Amino acid sequence: MTVLDEATLERSPVVRPQVRVLVDRCAGCQECVIRCPAAALHMDTATWVAVADSDACVGCRQCVRTCPFSAITVEGPIVVAERHDPAQARPASLLGDVSEVRSGFGTWAEALAEAQRCLACPDPTCVRGCPAHNDIPAFIAAVRDRDLARAHEVLRATSVLPDVCARVCNQAAQCEGACTWSLAGGIPVAIGRLERFVADQLPVPPPSTLPRRGGDAGADVLSVGVVGAGPAGIGAAWELLEAGAEVTVYERDERPGGLLGWGIPDFTLPEEIAARPWRQLEAAGVDLRCGAEIRPEDLGALLAGHDAVVLANGAGEPLRLRVPGAELDGVVDATSFLRGAKAALEPGGSRQDLCSSLGLHLGHGSTPPLVLVLGAGNTAMDVARSAIRLGLRALCVDWLEERFALARPDELDEARREGVEVRFSRTLARLVGEGRVEQAFLSSTAQDRPEDRPKVLRLPPEVVDVGLVVMAMGYRNDPAFAAVAPGTPQRLEVDALPDRRWTASGVLAAPAAGAHRDPVGRLALRREQGLWAAAFAPRDRLFVAGDALIGPSTVVEAMAQGRRAAAALLSARPSRPGRPHAGGARRVLVCYESRGGRTARVATEIAAALADHDHSVRSLSIDRVGPLELANAHVVVVGTWVEGLVVARVGPAKATAAWLAGLPRLAGKTAGIFCTFSVAPRGTLPAVRRVLEAKGADVVAQAAFGPGELGTEPTSFGPAGFAAELASRLARDSVPAAPAVDRRA
Repeated sequence: MTVLDEATLERSPVVRPQVRVLVDRCAGCQECVIRCPAAALHMDTATWVAVADSDACVGCRQCVRTCPFSAITVEGPIVVAERHDPAQARPASLLGDVSEVRSGFGTWAEALAEAQRCLACPDPTCVRGCPAHNDIPAFIAAVRDRDLARAHEVLRATSVLPDVCARVCNQAAQCEGACTWSLAGGIPVAIGRLERFVADQLPVPPPSTLPRRGGDAGADVLSVGVVGAGPAGIGAAWELLEAGAEVTVYERDERPGGLLGWGIPDFTLPEEIAARPWRQLEAAGVDLRCGAEIRPEDLGALLAGHDAVVLANGAGEPLRLRVPGAELDGVVDATSFLRGAKAALEPGGSRQDLCSSLGLHLGHGSTPPLVLVLGAGNTAMDVARSAIRLGLRALCVDWLEERFALARPDELDEARREGVEVRFSRTLARLVGEGRVEQAFLSSTAQDRPEDRPKVLRLPPEVVDVGLVVMAMGYRNDPAFAAVAPGTPQRLEVDALPDRRWTASGVLAAPAAGAHRDPVGRLALRREQGLWAAAFAPRDRLFVAGDALIGPSTVVEAMAQGRRAAAALLSARPSRPGRPHAGGARRVLVCYESRGGRTARVATEIAAALADHDHSVRSLSIDRVGPLELANAHVVVVGTWVEGLVVARVGPAKATAAWLAGLPRLAGKTAGIFCTFSVAPRGTLPAVRRVLEAKGADVVAQAAFGPGELGTEPTSFGPAGFAAELASRLARDSVPAAPAVDRRA
């Protein structure tokens, strides 16, 4: 699609987007009017039909994507200035050079020109595409006003790593992929470079700490242990510290940062930028304990020593391909190679010593040894590009077809320009050598669809002479942690109908260039599931974020989940045994499915009775209950009507059963259940109880209400009696106040 600026349009005034409203389809819902960033649509109040002004239209197609009745068409060009990205740095020789290859905007003129391309959409899809939900239009507006302090203030509401994320995020599959220009088939706003410009021109502010009451760590100061000093640990520690908590971080390595410290080379993320968060956190009072490995069996003691623990350890176990010859010398994992390469390429490091330790010989005038890298994702690209800087040759192989590959397009182009050979539709069949690897046999593969597993073709293998093989197919979680954090790592799938707010935004209506296997909207929905999962503790006083929660995740995902877990923890304010409890009013959510109104009436009576016991109560039908409502409640009361034939089989209403199946883990939450019935409830309550208990909830009260006075067997005290029993149990248990999740996050 052609991209035109205003000067071109002035020379060719007829070349403009043309908007048509199909009158017979328009329902007057105003979705298009509300979301049009150019004010090119309004409602004719006489006919209640949308009216378009093509002269004001910029061709972003937001109206087309958001109209629920397909009543609008837009034809013609996109009206936006061209994007000008700074040229990539290209040193004369890559040998030993770890200077940054991606340049940011160097002048205000460049940044302002790009900031002017932003439409400041009323319902910005870029914000949904960002895993941290940065308020992108607001920080870009601050750049346009040359107010860097305000830009940092906007970013700080959702991110503590703007300088890092601006460099390492795959913006094409996140914010920029969800930019309205990208969804329309054009070139997105350079959101990542604008974010980097803010951080490059004005340093990221340090944490703002609150003075502790009483001047010391008294009973009112929350003590939290954070396991892992990577991006998830940074997000959690930052949020906790700013809220006045006492934070101790336990890191297995001798230096903090996790992936930021050892896994991302300096030519992508300079050491000065990667180390910045921990310099600030330690200066602000975080107790960082490096060289302190926490094993699954240590969590019990850790919980005994802290009021709560955030499990934020990374997925540190490298995946290895099980092929003949994998046990030979010269076959290593990506972690060990990247750690060694980073040290060798630092000032004072020795490339020669590293190569010698790997069994590689760099002879003058001879052909450098070949490093075979298995995989073509981010880690594999880092390995291969580091090998080039060590004076080696690099070949990456991946069994996926290139069009379905997980590699970032820009990173793949950079690697190839630097001399890395990348072959897709190849897989390693076997390795051979006398004690040390010498040759690799590569088989060809084929793949028709992204969801298909590639097939190995029956063709003669290709034989490649290799000096080193690096397995860089990714990482997995330590399975031992699943026993102490039930339900982790979670699998993120989008099966249910998305929230209306997502569908109405238009982000799901079109794929984005660079998102590869999935449209950017679907990717964003999966990330949203992980973000909300961080607000629910898998067990009492234990929260989980990042790799520990969902398996290998991106830097920005992990950081955002760390913040979300910390926000839930801060509102819950749990306390370890033997310490006074914060107490406070309980937030109770009464959620129900009601067909004829009878179950809704019972829910209303229960809610009113619980409110009389000084609880804060909300009563909602299940179709209005989402993650935010569940996360904000400590006590969940579920009501349903009985569906089915008594002579055959009865149980909870089908809608209730489907809703229960989709619930997140509810560990640490108290639950009550009730049903209404006409003849007999039979197994309805046990069925609901089984599901809630499987999700980790503690069901403490249940009741079935029949016809008439709503008080027949198996209980006969009515809704008020049920509420009284539940309130009595809550008082005895002295449970903590419910987490109130910050809506900013």
